[in-house]
Amino acid sequence: MLALIQVILIVLDILWWLVIASAVLSWLYAFNIVNPRNQFVGAIGEFLYRITEPVYRPIRRILPNFGGIDLSPLVVLLLIVFLQQFILIYVAPAVMRAGI
Repeated sequence: MLALIQVILIVLDILWWLVIASAVLSWLYAFNIVNPRNQFVGAIGEFLYRITEPVYRPIRRILPNFGGIDLSPLVVLLLIVFLQQFILIYVAPAVMRAGI
């Protein structure tokens, strides 16, 4: 059971970095620092979009429209931190005590 908790924490950590990369790439697109028509940059952007958009979509439905400012990555990062801390503080010690 402890191995499963570690895998979940690693997946959450990977998702954390994918959200960061997606946000940075969107800023680079917005300020015309990178060219989205470049094949390599476009492939990275498409990959990040396909990975993060299913996570962002339900949050965007709940959040109000802030006029061009997308706060869904920030909410996702806060949720990831909350889940990691919840697992580390409550779930992992309970599993250790139970000896599962």
